[in-house]
Amino acid sequence: MAIEDTKLALEPRTFSVTGMTCSSCVNSIEKSLNSIAGVNASVNFATETVHILAPNEIKTADLIKNIKGAGYSATLVEAGSSPALHSKKSGLALFFAVIFAIPTVAISMVHQWHAQLDLEILNILDTLNILQPLYSPTAWLAIGLTTPLIFLVALPIHRAALRNFFHPTMDSLISIGSLSAYGWSIYANATGVGDVYTEVAAGVLLFVILGRYLESRAKQRASSALSTLLALGAKEVIVLRNGLEVIIPISELEIGDDFVVKPGARIATDGLVISGTSSVNNSMLTGESIPLEVSPGSRVIGASLNNNGRIIVRTTRVGSDTELARITSMVVQAQGAKAPIQRLADRIAAVFVPVVTLLAIATFFAWYYLGSDLTNSATAKAIQIAITVLVIACPCALGLATPVALLVASGRGASRGIVLRQPRVLELARKVDVVVLDKTGTLTTGIMKVLDATIPASANKILAGAYSDHLNEKSILATALSLELANDHPVGQAIASHALSKGANRFEVTEFTQTPGAGVGGRVLLGAVSPLVLIGTPKAIAHSATTFDPAIAEAIAKAEADGYSVAVLAWDGVALAVFAVGDQVKPDSAATITALKEIGITPWLVTGDNDESANSLARLVGIAGENVIARALPEDKLARISTLQADGHTVLMIGDGINDAAALACADLSMAMGTGTDTAISSADITLMRPELMSAVDALALSKRTLSTIKGNLGWVFAYNVIGLPIAAAGLLTPMYAAGAMALSSLFVVTNSLRIK
Repeated sequence: MAIEDTKLALEPRTFSVTGMTCSSCVNSIEKSLNSIAGVNASVNFATETVHILAPNEIKTADLIKNIKGAGYSATLVEAGSSPALHSKKSGLALFFAVIFAIPTVAISMVHQWHAQLDLEILNILDTLNILQPLYSPTAWLAIGLTTPLIFLVALPIHRAALRNFFHPTMDSLISIGSLSAYGWSIYANATGVGDVYTEVAAGVLLFVILGRYLESRAKQRASSALSTLLALGAKEVIVLRNGLEVIIPISELEIGDDFVVKPGARIATDGLVISGTSSVNNSMLTGESIPLEVSPGSRVIGASLNNNGRIIVRTTRVGSDTELARITSMVVQAQGAKAPIQRLADRIAAVFVPVVTLLAIATFFAWYYLGSDLTNSATAKAIQIAITVLVIACPCALGLATPVALLVASGRGASRGIVLRQPRVLELARKVDVVVLDKTGTLTTGIMKVLDATIPASANKILAGAYSDHLNEKSILATALSLELANDHPVGQAIASHALSKGANRFEVTEFTQTPGAGVGGRVLLGAVSPLVLIGTPKAIAHSATTFDPAIAEAIAKAEADGYSVAVLAWDGVALAVFAVGDQVKPDSAATITALKEIGITPWLVTGDNDESANSLARLVGIAGENVIARALPEDKLARISTLQADGHTVLMIGDGINDAAALACADLSMAMGTGTDTAISSADITLMRPELMSAVDALALSKRTLSTIKGNLGWVFAYNVIGLPIAAAGLLTPMYAAGAMALSSLFVVTNSLRIK
């Protein structure tokens, strides 16, 4: 059984791929990899990567070997790094292409130069007693300049065409076209039977290489958001060791370590401020432009910029658990996935190049046999028109139409705190007409805060004696801090933050225990005394404590009446303090509900809170009373969404907790607040990193704009090929102009995608 479980374990891996030139390459790689049992591969042409989910017993080297077998090179992309787009190689190729192509095109196309150049070359050959060539020496000069361009600069294109012989790609079209023009030029000038087309071979390759260089630069610009995120991570951190500041690699930082953040430095990782005050800029991670004021008890996000004050932070998350790592992982996942609309493009791309090749052959024979005479001139013209058909086709644009738009959208979204995790959101966003919202953490801040702390002196009388020197607010809060720092419950974290804000110190704790649903306990070493401290619900504490002091009982009753969570602290069975912990409505919740209504989306509130709390919040933010469901269990949320879907609605679910995970997975479209649980985030299509709920409206707008851009790209590609191919087949274009049109078509798709805001 253990062996079977091991075999079922899947491991995600990402590879950077070189050699892809169009969507036909994408299909070839995916077909090759997906033929391996248990492997699910998705190639992204825009990022030049392949994302593979494969059983962990399949070695990385075997996957790379498979990709190479398909005719491409691949390297594993390590976690936390960005795949390299190959602009350096394309830039070098463009440099040499310009050197050889421009003189060739100039000599070939400026006919008044030919006679003079022929005369000059012949005179030089006579002077050197060299045998004169047959026919035009100028043409031979142009052929000579074209030769290194064909066989050196364009060698990668010909290699790609050869290895993809049985599944032709864009390189196949370019290779056949340029070699045909070059070969015909040699034959024509050697026999004198017709014109040479060196400018065709040189011009086509120049435009192709220029187009790929511009594409590479544009794709790098489109992926800049991911590169920026990756660059934010700290490499070193200043930690406190026995009171001394020590610089260590970030990889050695552990949970519980205290580290120093100086003014102007980035916070190394997620943590809790234990000393100092400052303002923190989270804009690169959450899109929130307003700096946040932090003080002891405040939680901070790794990679945020510390503006002014020196602070000491206690590590709470490291490595892949940090907020930065989560955002980066989701952005990479989104950029590697395919939108459903891409399926149409993939199906067309699979047959596009073979169809174009057959069309070019048919065009050649049509012009050859239908010419006015079967002369060499007719042959030359037929070859030229066939080459034009090959060159004008643009499968590159077809392959770039969807992934580049998605690449740009995911980058733009990430810079504004909107992480598109699933490409299917693009097509669903425009259909949403109902939104189901959770309460805590969604419509409210989700950050539990001590709204009232009651520490009555009258409760201390039973503990007089040994504790007389410690029965004060500072010591009581110190015991609360010491226990709750080890508690990950939101109420416990709120109490710890409150104690820190009051200047409480942490003391050693022994015999620590935690009871889910009840509270925490332990012995806190306060110098010469060590009271047994319990913090928990009033009911739990009442079982282990003496009768509550009237002031304590009154504080509990008031907090419960206000709908707050209540925690009672006791020393040695005597209740000494009451903490009323609550949540607050987000400032933009009402405005968000109004904005959703304006675009035709009906809001529902489905929460586990009581009826009074739920209805009060609904009235405050503008949700109709008949659309409120209180005391809802996870299965109730799921049932409500299913009912709405059965009624014909497209449902958006927004939540943040573990109890929302099933509903998020069931909804047609789902969004999770970035402050929520990992379970909720992993179940959602979109993660909203900003605390503002208005981010949901922005996410819907971004999705709609992206889908519109993709449709525009695909419309352009189809229109271009439908119009361009017949024009080329009719002989109304030269190959060089066709090459320019082809390059501009791909560039248009990329630049149009860059317009997404």
